Amino acid sequence: MTATPTAAANQPLEALVELAGQASLLDAPAKPIGKAMRGAGPGPVKDLLSGTWIGHAIHPLLTDVVIGCWTSASLLDLLGGKEHDQAARRLIAAGIVAYPITALTGVSDWADSEAVDSDVRRVGLVHAASNSIALGLYAASLKARRNGRHGRGVALALAGAGAMGVGGHLGGHLAFRLGIGVDQTLFDRGPGEWTEALHAEALDDEKPIAVQVGDTPVMLVRDGDEVLALHDRCSHRGCSLASGEIEDGAIVCPCHGSRFDLRSGEVLCGPATAPQPVLQTRTEDGRIQVRAGS
Repeated sequence: MTATPTAAANQPLEALVELAGQASLLDAPAKPIGKAMRGAGPGPVKDLLSGTWIGHAIHPLLTDVVIGCWTSASLLDLLGGKEHDQAARRLIAAGIVAYPITALTGVSDWADSEAVDSDVRRVGLVHAASNSIALGLYAASLKARRNGRHGRGVALALAGAGAMGVGGHLGGHLAFRLGIGVDQTLFDRGPGEWTEALHAEALDDEKPIAVQVGDTPVMLVRDGDEVLALHDRCSHRGCSLASGEIEDGAIVCPCHGSRFDLRSGEVLCGPATAPQPVLQTRTEDGRIQVRAGS
């Protein structure tokens, strides 16, 4: 019998992810951090940290600044020699300055999911710890260089690059495997053809209801004689919008407070960054039908 290779065997760093995900002892320090971050609630500061104002998560953009500066400094050490130490110092300092806001945006994104997903909670904490170690090593490198200990500074920076690489790998896992910062409706915009959703008499005025239309969860709400429909899975973290409240022509997500315009799906208030897909509706023979918007 031929054994099937495990993911960890094919991808050595996957063992680190599995180890972090199983480390339940990390829950004790992680839970209060996430709770405190969520306690601030929705508003302008949360929108700023989430990236609502640019239409996608801002944390990955900021990480490029920190990683770019520190990686460039280490490359100068390796390829340019001591004569480029001044440039390396400036790059390290720039990364240190950019680090706090970068970390804060990451904690903001992480906190919105850690309460319901232990993998996110634990992997995210190890991700943050690895990056914090990298920060300490690069800060120590800068101090050593300023004290005239160039060799020590280079060694510390290379160690920092290693820690940063571990943190980067875990960050990639959070984004691309666990979906942090990804539009939760991206691969499901609704049925392409008119599909029956609900008997018209079952829909009360201004009281949203969730129905399953094929593979798509749909939120329906009546506004006078008109039936409005949005994808029911919140684009932010996938919560059911139909469990939320209707306020001034918008649906408020019950999980994190994002507000979406009922007619356009536009994000009126974050932390969501992506608009909610709008579905077309019609009523035939007393039954509401929906299809994906054009």
